[in-house]
Amino acid sequence: MNKSIMKASINKASIMHRSGLKCAAETAAVTVILLVGVVGCSRHAGESVAPPPRTVQVVPVEEAPLDTTLRTVGLLTPKDEERLSFKVNGFIESIPVEEGESVKAGQVLAVLKRTEIDSSLDQAREAAAKAQRDLDRGKALLADEVATQEQVQDLTTALRVARAAESSAAFNSAHARIVASADGVVLRKLAEANEVVQAGQTVVVLGGAHRGWVVRVGLADRDVVQVHVGDSARIEFDAWPGKLFTGQVANIASAADPGTGTFTVELRLEAGGARFVQGLVAKVALSPQHTESGKVIPLQALLEANDTEAGVFVLDPGTHTVHRVNIQIGRISGGRIEVRNGLKTGDQVVTEGAAFLENGGTVRVAAR
Repeated sequence: MNKSIMKASINKASIMHRSGLKCAAETAAVTVILLVGVVGCSRHAGESVAPPPRTVQVVPVEEAPLDTTLRTVGLLTPKDEERLSFKVNGFIESIPVEEGESVKAGQVLAVLKRTEIDSSLDQAREAAAKAQRDLDRGKALLADEVATQEQVQDLTTALRVARAAESSAAFNSAHARIVASADGVVLRKLAEANEVVQAGQTVVVLGGAHRGWVVRVGLADRDVVQVHVGDSARIEFDAWPGKLFTGQVANIASAADPGTGTFTVELRLEAGGARFVQGLVAKVALSPQHTESGKVIPLQALLEANDTEAGVFVLDPGTHTVHRVNIQIGRISGGRIEVRNGLKTGDQVVTEGAAFLENGGTVRVAAR
Protein backbone atom coordinates (compact mmCIF):
# COMPACT_ATOMS: atom_id res chain seq x y z
CA MET A 1 0.00 0.00 0.00
CA ASN A 2 1.37 3.36 -0.88
CA LYS A 3 1.78 6.19 1.64
CA SER A 4 -1.07 8.33 0.25
CA ILE A 5 -3.61 5.55 0.73
CA MET A 6 -2.46 4.84 4.32
CA LYS A 7 -2.71 8.54 5.29
CA ALA A 8 -6.24 8.78 3.98
CA SER A 9 -7.25 5.72 6.02
CA ILE A 10 -5.79 7.16 9.22
CA ASN A 11 -7.61 10.48 8.77
CA LYS A 12 -10.92 8.74 8.22
CA ALA A 13 -10.52 6.64 11.37
CA SER A 14 -9.67 9.77 13.38
CA ILE A 15 -12.79 11.57 12.16
CA MET A 16 -14.98 8.59 13.01
CA HIS A 17 -13.49 8.38 16.54
CA ARG A 18 -14.13 12.05 17.21
CA SER A 19 -17.72 11.68 15.98
CA GLY A 20 -18.30 8.75 18.33
CA LEU A 21 -16.98 10.67 21.29
CA LYS A 22 -19.25 13.60 20.46
CA CYS A 23 -22.35 11.41 20.25
CA ALA A 24 -21.53 9.73 23.54
CA ALA A 25 -21.10 13.09 25.20
CA GLU A 26 -24.38 14.34 23.82
CA THR A 27 -26.18 11.16 24.99
CA ALA A 28 -24.73 11.52 28.46
CA ALA A 29 -25.85 15.14 28.63
CA VAL A 30 -29.39 14.22 27.65
CA THR A 31 -29.41 11.45 30.25
CA VAL A 32 -28.30 13.87 32.98
CA ILE A 33 -30.98 16.36 32.01
CA LEU A 34 -33.65 13.64 32.14
CA LEU A 35 -32.43 12.42 35.51
CA VAL A 36 -32.47 15.94 36.89
CA GLY A 37 -36.03 16.38 35.63
CA VAL A 38 -37.14 13.11 37.18
CA VAL A 39 -35.53 13.98 40.51
CA GLY A 40 -37.11 17.42 40.41
CA CYS A 41 -40.54 15.98 39.68
CA SER A 42 -40.17 13.42 42.47
CA ARG A 43 -39.25 16.13 44.97
CA HIS A 44 -42.31 18.24 44.11
CA ALA A 45 -44.60 15.19 44.24
CA GLY A 46 -43.44 14.33 47.80
CA GLU A 47 -44.10 17.79 49.17
CA SER A 48 -47.57 18.24 51.03
CA VAL A 49 -49.65 21.10 49.78
CA ALA A 50 -51.77 22.67 52.56
CA PRO A 51 -55.49 22.74 51.71
CA PRO A 52 -57.13 26.14 51.58
CA PRO A 53 -58.87 27.20 54.81
CA ARG A 54 -62.59 26.44 55.12
CA THR A 55 -64.99 29.35 55.22
CA VAL A 56 -67.21 29.31 58.30
CA GLN A 57 -69.58 31.50 60.26
CA VAL A 58 -69.38 31.84 64.03
CA VAL A 59 -71.58 33.27 66.78
CA PRO A 60 -70.71 34.08 70.39
CA VAL A 61 -72.10 32.21 73.38
CA GLU A 62 -74.71 34.52 74.93
CA GLU A 63 -76.59 34.91 78.18
CA ALA A 64 -80.34 34.95 77.44
CA PRO A 65 -83.69 34.18 79.11
CA LEU A 66 -84.64 30.52 78.88
CA ASP A 67 -88.01 29.19 77.81
CA THR A 68 -89.30 27.43 80.95
CA THR A 69 -92.62 26.42 79.39
CA LEU A 70 -93.68 22.87 80.30
CA ARG A 71 -95.56 21.05 77.54
CA THR A 72 -97.71 18.04 78.33
CA VAL A 73 -101.12 16.48 77.68
CA GLY A 74 -104.06 15.91 79.98
CA LEU A 75 -107.73 14.98 80.12
CA LEU A 76 -110.73 17.25 80.45
CA THR A 77 -113.12 16.35 83.27
CA PRO A 78 -115.75 18.07 85.41
CA LYS A 79 -114.45 19.58 88.62
CA ASP A 80 -116.99 17.56 90.63
CA GLU A 81 -116.16 13.96 89.83
CA GLU A 82 -117.56 11.41 92.27
CA ARG A 83 -116.51 7.77 92.29
CA LEU A 84 -119.58 6.10 93.77
CA SER A 85 -119.61 2.68 95.41
CA PHE A 86 -121.65 0.48 97.76
CA LYS A 87 -121.04 0.35 101.48
CA VAL A 88 -121.24 -3.47 101.59
CA ASN A 89 -120.38 -6.47 99.43
CA GLY A 90 -123.09 -8.00 97.31
CA PHE A 91 -124.69 -8.84 93.97
CA ILE A 92 -125.74 -5.93 91.78
CA GLU A 93 -129.43 -6.10 91.02
CA SER A 94 -129.54 -3.27 88.49
CA ILE A 95 -127.79 -0.14 87.18
CA PRO A 96 -130.61 1.80 85.52
CA VAL A 97 -128.36 4.46 83.90
CA GLU A 98 -125.98 4.57 80.94
CA GLU A 99 -122.74 6.43 80.30
CA GLY A 100 -123.34 9.98 79.13
CA GLU A 101 -126.83 10.11 80.64
CA SER A 102 -127.82 13.20 82.61
CA VAL A 103 -129.22 12.50 86.06
CA LYS A 104 -130.94 14.52 88.80
CA ALA A 105 -130.12 14.76 92.48
CA GLY A 106 -131.68 11.85 94.38
CA GLN A 107 -131.97 9.61 91.31
CA VAL A 108 -131.09 5.95 91.91
CA LEU A 109 -128.01 4.91 89.96
CA ALA A 110 -127.43 1.32 91.16
CA VAL A 111 -129.05 -1.20 93.54
CA LEU A 112 -127.79 -4.35 95.30
CA LYS A 113 -129.87 -7.47 95.74
CA ARG A 114 -131.30 -7.15 99.23
CA THR A 115 -131.81 -10.77 100.27
CA GLU A 116 -128.60 -11.11 102.24
CA ILE A 117 -128.63 -7.50 103.43
CA ASP A 118 -132.20 -7.70 104.77
CA SER A 119 -131.41 -11.01 106.47
CA SER A 120 -128.51 -9.42 108.31
CA LEU A 121 -130.75 -6.55 109.38
CA ASP A 122 -133.43 -8.96 110.65
CA GLN A 123 -130.85 -10.89 112.66
CA ALA A 124 -129.57 -7.69 114.24
CA ARG A 125 -133.09 -6.60 115.15
CA GLU A 126 -133.92 -9.97 116.72
CA ALA A 127 -130.68 -9.94 118.68
CA ALA A 128 -131.46 -6.46 119.99
CA ALA A 129 -134.99 -7.52 120.98
CA LYS A 130 -133.67 -10.57 122.85
CA ALA A 131 -131.10 -8.44 124.65
CA GLN A 132 -133.89 -6.11 125.75
CA ARG A 133 -135.94 -9.04 127.13
CA ASP A 134 -132.91 -10.43 128.94
CA LEU A 135 -132.30 -7.07 130.58
CA ASP A 136 -135.94 -6.73 131.65
CA ARG A 137 -135.83 -10.21 133.18
CA GLY A 138 -132.55 -9.45 134.93
CA LYS A 139 -133.95 -6.27 136.47
CA ALA A 140 -136.97 -8.22 137.78
CA LEU A 141 -134.70 -10.84 139.30
CA LEU A 142 -132.59 -8.13 140.85
CA ALA A 143 -135.69 -6.71 142.47
CA ASP A 144 -136.42 -10.14 143.92
CA GLU A 145 -132.81 -10.35 145.05
CA VAL A 146 -132.24 -13.37 142.83
CA ALA A 147 -129.84 -11.67 140.38
CA THR A 148 -126.89 -9.50 141.24
CA GLN A 149 -126.22 -5.95 140.23
CA GLU A 150 -123.23 -7.12 138.22
CA GLN A 151 -125.41 -9.45 136.15
CA VAL A 152 -127.80 -6.63 135.37
CA GLN A 153 -124.90 -4.43 134.27
CA ASP A 154 -123.67 -7.19 131.93
CA LEU A 155 -127.15 -7.50 130.43
CA THR A 156 -127.28 -3.74 129.91
CA THR A 157 -123.98 -3.85 128.06
CA ALA A 158 -125.23 -6.72 125.90
CA LEU A 159 -128.29 -4.69 124.95
CA ARG A 160 -126.16 -1.73 123.92
CA VAL A 161 -123.95 -3.95 121.76
CA ALA A 162 -127.00 -5.50 120.11
CA ARG A 163 -128.52 -2.11 119.39
CA ALA A 164 -125.24 -0.91 117.88
CA ALA A 165 -125.19 -3.97 115.60
CA GLU A 166 -128.78 -3.24 114.62
CA SER A 167 -127.90 0.35 113.80
CA SER A 168 -124.94 -0.79 111.66
CA ALA A 169 -127.09 -3.29 109.76
CA ALA A 170 -129.73 -0.62 109.18
CA PHE A 171 -127.07 1.77 107.87
CA ASN A 172 -125.72 -0.87 105.47
CA SER A 173 -129.25 -1.63 104.31
CA ALA A 174 -129.85 2.06 103.57
CA HIS A 175 -126.66 2.18 101.51
CA ALA A 176 -127.43 -0.89 99.43
CA ARG A 177 -128.18 1.51 96.60
CA ILE A 178 -126.29 4.40 95.01
CA VAL A 179 -128.09 7.71 94.69
CA ALA A 180 -126.94 10.84 92.84
CA SER A 181 -126.00 13.54 95.34
CA ALA A 182 -126.40 16.32 92.77
CA ASP A 183 -127.36 16.92 89.16
CA GLY A 184 -124.71 15.61 86.81
CA VAL A 185 -123.66 13.25 84.05
CA VAL A 186 -122.74 9.57 84.26
CA LEU A 187 -119.13 9.57 83.11
CA ARG A 188 -118.36 5.86 83.44
CA LYS A 189 -120.04 2.59 84.41
CA LEU A 190 -117.52 0.20 85.88
CA ALA A 191 -119.86 -2.73 86.64
CA GLU A 192 -122.98 -4.41 85.33
CA ALA A 193 -126.02 -6.17 86.80
CA ASN A 194 -125.44 -9.59 88.45
CA GLU A 195 -121.78 -8.85 89.10
CA VAL A 196 -120.39 -9.30 92.61
CA VAL A 197 -118.74 -6.15 93.95
CA GLN A 198 -116.72 -5.51 97.05
CA ALA A 199 -117.41 -2.74 99.53
CA GLY A 200 -115.83 0.47 98.26
CA GLN A 201 -115.37 -0.78 94.69
CA THR A 202 -116.25 2.01 92.23
CA VAL A 203 -119.42 1.23 90.30
CA VAL A 204 -120.39 4.57 88.75
CA VAL A 205 -118.40 7.75 88.14
CA LEU A 206 -120.63 10.81 88.26
CA GLY A 207 -119.58 14.25 87.06
CA GLY A 208 -121.21 17.55 87.87
CA ALA A 209 -120.45 20.69 85.86
CA HIS A 210 -121.90 23.25 88.24
CA ARG A 211 -118.39 23.91 89.62
CA GLY A 212 -116.82 24.09 86.16
CA TRP A 213 -114.32 21.98 84.22
CA VAL A 214 -110.69 21.12 84.84
CA VAL A 215 -107.81 19.54 82.94
CA ARG A 216 -105.72 17.08 84.92
CA VAL A 217 -102.12 16.46 83.83
CA GLY A 218 -99.34 14.30 85.26
CA LEU A 219 -95.90 15.86 85.74
CA ALA A 220 -92.57 14.27 86.63
CA ASP A 221 -90.89 15.28 89.88
CA ARG A 222 -88.31 17.52 88.15
CA ASP A 223 -91.15 19.46 86.45
CA VAL A 224 -93.75 19.65 89.22
CA VAL A 225 -91.35 21.52 91.53
CA GLN A 226 -91.30 24.39 89.01
CA VAL A 227 -95.10 24.79 89.06
CA HIS A 228 -97.08 26.83 91.58
CA VAL A 229 -100.76 27.45 92.19
CA GLY A 230 -101.80 30.39 90.04
CA ASP A 231 -99.43 29.70 87.13
CA SER A 232 -101.05 30.33 83.76
CA ALA A 233 -101.50 27.77 81.00
CA ARG A 234 -102.45 27.68 77.32
CA ILE A 235 -104.74 24.80 76.43
CA GLU A 236 -105.76 23.44 73.02
CA PHE A 237 -108.14 20.67 71.95
CA ASP A 238 -108.26 18.83 68.64
CA ALA A 239 -112.05 19.20 68.83
CA TRP A 240 -111.62 22.98 68.36
CA PRO A 241 -108.61 23.43 66.06
CA GLY A 242 -107.08 26.88 66.28
CA LYS A 243 -109.04 27.84 69.39
CA LEU A 244 -106.93 28.67 72.43
CA PHE A 245 -108.26 28.27 75.98
CA THR A 246 -106.60 29.87 78.97
CA GLY A 247 -106.21 28.02 82.25
CA GLN A 248 -104.71 28.40 85.67
CA VAL A 249 -103.14 25.93 88.09
CA ALA A 250 -105.73 25.30 90.81
CA ASN A 251 -104.28 22.33 92.68
CA ILE A 252 -101.01 20.35 92.86
CA ALA A 253 -100.88 16.87 94.34
CA SER A 254 -98.64 16.51 97.37
CA ALA A 255 -97.87 12.85 96.61
CA ALA A 256 -97.09 10.89 93.45
CA ASP A 257 -99.60 8.57 91.87
CA PRO A 258 -98.50 5.04 92.90
CA GLY A 259 -99.34 3.67 89.47
CA THR A 260 -97.58 6.20 87.23
CA GLY A 261 -95.12 7.90 89.58
CA THR A 262 -96.28 11.32 88.36
CA PHE A 263 -97.84 14.21 90.28
CA THR A 264 -101.34 15.28 89.26
CA VAL A 265 -101.76 18.99 88.53
CA GLU A 266 -105.29 20.37 88.14
CA LEU A 267 -105.88 23.27 85.74
CA ARG A 268 -109.08 25.28 85.94
CA LEU A 269 -110.41 26.68 82.65
CA GLU A 270 -113.48 28.35 81.20
CA ALA A 271 -115.54 26.77 78.45
CA GLY A 272 -115.89 30.06 76.60
CA GLY A 273 -119.04 28.92 74.86
CA ALA A 274 -117.63 25.50 73.87
CA ARG A 275 -119.65 22.39 74.71
CA PHE A 276 -117.27 20.42 76.86
CA VAL A 277 -117.53 16.66 77.28
CA GLN A 278 -115.56 14.50 79.65
CA GLY A 279 -112.43 12.77 78.33
CA LEU A 280 -111.23 15.24 75.68
CA VAL A 281 -107.43 15.20 75.26
CA ALA A 282 -105.90 18.60 76.03
CA LYS A 283 -102.53 19.90 74.83
CA VAL A 284 -101.17 22.02 77.67
CA ALA A 285 -98.37 24.61 77.76
CA LEU A 286 -97.65 25.58 81.37
CA SER A 287 -95.82 28.84 82.03
CA PRO A 288 -94.19 28.98 85.49
CA GLN A 289 -94.20 32.42 87.09
CA HIS A 290 -90.43 32.56 87.61
CA THR A 291 -88.00 33.04 84.71
CA GLU A 292 -84.46 31.76 84.26
CA SER A 293 -81.48 32.80 82.14
CA GLY A 294 -78.44 30.90 80.98
CA LYS A 295 -75.81 30.47 78.25
CA VAL A 296 -77.30 29.61 74.85
CA ILE A 297 -76.04 28.78 71.35
CA PRO A 298 -77.89 28.10 68.05
CA LEU A 299 -79.04 24.55 67.48
CA GLN A 300 -77.15 24.36 64.15
CA ALA A 301 -73.86 24.66 66.04
CA LEU A 302 -74.25 21.13 67.42
CA LEU A 303 -72.31 18.38 65.63
CA GLU A 304 -74.19 15.56 67.30
CA ALA A 305 -76.08 15.29 70.56
CA ASN A 306 -77.76 12.89 72.93
CA ASP A 307 -79.97 13.66 75.89
CA THR A 308 -77.42 15.71 77.85
CA GLU A 309 -74.20 15.96 75.78
CA ALA A 310 -73.17 17.41 72.43
CA GLY A 311 -70.09 18.46 70.46
CA VAL A 312 -69.24 21.87 68.93
CA PHE A 313 -66.30 23.54 67.17
CA VAL A 314 -64.88 26.59 68.97
CA LEU A 315 -62.79 29.20 67.14
CA ASP A 316 -59.41 30.37 68.42
CA PRO A 317 -59.33 33.95 67.11
CA GLY A 318 -55.56 34.26 67.52
CA THR A 319 -54.63 31.30 65.30
CA HIS A 320 -57.82 31.08 63.19
CA THR A 321 -58.07 27.41 64.07
CA VAL A 322 -61.00 25.45 65.46
CA HIS A 323 -61.10 22.87 68.22
CA ARG A 324 -63.81 20.39 69.05
CA VAL A 325 -65.32 20.78 72.54
CA ASN A 326 -67.77 18.48 74.34
CA ILE A 327 -70.50 20.36 76.21
CA GLN A 328 -73.41 19.66 78.55
CA ILE A 329 -76.75 20.80 77.13
CA GLY A 330 -80.16 21.56 78.62
CA ARG A 331 -83.46 22.96 77.42
CA ILE A 332 -84.27 24.14 73.90
CA SER A 333 -85.50 27.71 73.74
CA GLY A 334 -86.62 29.33 70.48
CA GLY A 335 -84.11 27.70 68.11
CA ARG A 336 -81.32 27.89 70.68
CA ILE A 337 -80.17 25.41 73.29
CA GLU A 338 -78.97 25.91 76.82
CA VAL A 339 -75.28 25.23 77.55
CA ARG A 340 -74.88 24.01 81.11
CA ASN A 341 -71.15 23.26 81.01
CA GLY A 342 -68.18 23.33 78.63
CA LEU A 343 -68.39 26.89 77.24
CA LYS A 344 -68.16 30.38 78.66
CA THR A 345 -69.95 33.53 77.59
CA GLY A 346 -68.25 35.08 74.56
CA ASP A 347 -66.73 31.88 73.14
CA GLN A 348 -67.07 31.76 69.33
CA VAL A 349 -68.81 28.59 68.14
CA VAL A 350 -69.02 27.55 64.50
CA THR A 351 -72.53 27.46 63.03
CA GLU A 352 -72.11 27.29 59.23
CA GLY A 353 -69.57 24.83 57.82
CA ALA A 354 -68.99 22.83 61.01
CA ALA A 355 -69.77 19.52 59.29
CA PHE A 356 -66.66 19.81 57.06
CA LEU A 357 -64.10 20.77 59.70
CA GLU A 358 -61.36 18.77 61.38
CA ASN A 359 -60.03 19.29 64.88
CA GLY A 360 -57.22 21.84 64.73
CA GLY A 361 -58.06 22.93 61.16
CA THR A 362 -57.52 26.47 59.90
CA VAL A 363 -60.62 28.45 58.90
CA ARG A 364 -61.61 31.75 57.40
CA VAL A 365 -64.47 33.53 59.14
CA ALA A 366 -67.03 34.96 56.74
CA ALA A 367 -68.58 38.30 57.49
CA ARG A 368 -72.15 38.06 58.76
